Amino acid sequence: MRRTSYQKGSLKLADRRKGKVWEFRWREVQIDGSTRRKNVVIGTLEDLPNESAAQATVDALRLEINRQTPQQLIREISMETLVNHYCQHELPDVFIEGKPKPNATEEEHKSYATQVTYGGYLRNWILPRWRSYRLTEVKAVDVEKWLRTLVLARGSKAKIRNIMSALFSHAMRWECAEKNPISSVRQSSKRQKTPEVLTPEEVSAILEQISDPLRTMIELDAFTGPRRGELIGLRWEDLDFATLTLHVRRSVVAMVEGKPKTEASRRDVPLDAQLAESLLCWRGRSVYTAPGDWVFASPHMRGRQPYWPGTLWRYYGRPALKRAGVNKHVSYKTFRHTFGTLLNANGENAKVVQEFCVTPA
Repeated sequence: MRRTSYQKGSLKLADRRKGKVWEFRWREVQIDGSTRRKNVVIGTLEDLPNESAAQATVDALRLEINRQTPQQLIREISMETLVNHYCQHELPDVFIEGKPKPNATEEEHKSYATQVTYGGYLRNWILPRWRSYRLTEVKAVDVEKWLRTLVLARGSKAKIRNIMSALFSHAMRWECAEKNPISSVRQSSKRQKTPEVLTPEEVSAILEQISDPLRTMIELDAFTGPRRGELIGLRWEDLDFATLTLHVRRSVVAMVEGKPKTEASRRDVPLDAQLAESLLCWRGRSVYTAPGDWVFASPHMRGRQPYWPGTLWRYYGRPALKRAGVNKHVSYKTFRHTFGTLLNANGENAKVVQEFCVTPA
């Protein structure tokens, strides 16, 4: 039987109608033992400005091409190659710097929000430290010591540890590593300080200083407890004023529509009469009131997308805090935590509070 050799392939800069592109060529072994030349364009010169950037992308492709190659050769890959391969297969939207197709299913990829989060941790923390390390050179003790030096919250350190573990699990699945050294890394995710919580008087004082649409958004946040993405993901058809019910059906993160973060998040929430009245008043002033329109549609985008919640809070929410005399670090999540605290204070079932207000790590 013919022995399969390791395919390094060749990389060259080629001219195309749309400009210069990086082209990767290699030989593929057929079932009958013969070879066939293949090539693929991996990116433009604009996307990959130098050969080093192009080689980093090609390294991930080489893993797939050489799946039948003796594995001791592949195991010498670097962490950078592993990260590129992981992004290509597990974070496709981050890898191609695009957004998911409208008909893509959850089984085909992680949610867009998760991909963006993972991509940030990989780009800003994991790659700068471990980029050039071979997989066999990454040791649990070294990773543990490194995590201790990071000026980050425990939850963020735990997230980095979990993503690194996912990288090695991916390597094991593709037979590029025999073990996961990160499984032995110890890192607590326990909060170092209790999240800020507002009193009912502080919530009222803030609401008095804010105008719509932010006022109604904060009122909804404080009295029903949705996540920020679920808040701006509401459409008018999700509000049943006859039964005073709010249906949480979707989440919008970075203006990409997807499912709520957890199954428990996809729920029906009761509305009190005063909150329903506030929503009806806002609908009366809004230009976009059709059932399929966003509740908080942006007029600047002609209703095609909701407001950016961060922008609204930065320009209108923070100044309102000063006017209200609230000297706390407040964000949308603060109102969510406040809602959970009020439920606990009223003797609500702990499981109900967890499903409504506890964000999974």
